[in-house]
Amino acid sequence: MTHDDNGPRRPGQVKEITSLANPIIKDIKALSMKKNREESGTFMAEGLKLVIDALEMGWRIETLMYSKSAKDKPLVEKIAAKTVALGGQVLEVSEKVLSSVTRRDNPQMVVGIFHARWKPLKDIRPQVNETWLALDRVRDPGNLGTIIRTADAAGASGVILVGDTTDPFALETVRATMGSVFSLPVTRTSVADFIKWQKASGTVMIATHLKGAVDYRKADYRSKPVILLMGNEQAGLPEELADAADIRVRIPQQGRADSLNLAVATGVMLFEARRHLLNLDGQ
Repeated sequence: MTHDDNGPRRPGQVKEITSLANPIIKDIKALSMKKNREESGTFMAEGLKLVIDALEMGWRIETLMYSKSAKDKPLVEKIAAKTVALGGQVLEVSEKVLSSVTRRDNPQMVVGIFHARWKPLKDIRPQVNETWLALDRVRDPGNLGTIIRTADAAGASGVILVGDTTDPFALETVRATMGSVFSLPVTRTSVADFIKWQKASGTVMIATHLKGAVDYRKADYRSKPVILLMGNEQAGLPEELADAADIRVRIPQQGRADSLNLAVATGVMLFEARRHLLNLDGQ
């Protein structure tokens, strides 16, 4: 292992960096922009737990970065050694650098740069008792991250992003997933390709819609694999997607609020769709 503030980037090399002007740090900071994540095929995950989760699930790490104060912690040393063994790069950085990269005043002590994974839509073949979640043009990173975490908790099989959605690999989204982005397959597709795929998939597509005539608790979630379709935060589902649904449902409400937050509504739908499959341990 060597310590070097400059020099070429070589897999397996450990560098000590204190300067914000270092080109490696500039490259990592650039991952805050979606176009740079797309071009490099990489994204940032912040926090020791998230990095450990990703490594345990076989995600490919490019760079591990940790603060100087964390270098003697056994778990940090362990994942640093694993990163080097996998051909990744390890950076020991100052708190100033870590704050700049994560855009936080009190950043967590570990950051990992991982290669993104997208599951091709054509490879999804839903089976009985599976629930897939489809999201139309979700815009808010926090909403998307919370939804991915909730889908994971409910036992959904994956998330399908339809149309122009926010990036599941944005730092804010990854944070909000609390590690679930590493355990749940994510797919992206166009509206037309999604509708074509769903019609041939052998699933029932159940969509939430303001004009839904069916109480969400009365829909049949058992006889076929289920696609739950949720609309955009502001506009809901466009007619093209709403018309493609097999069942349009609504969540009854009481009170003055005219709508639910998308993440909350999705959570309600997911746990209802999987109610017959969820049991407390030992009961």
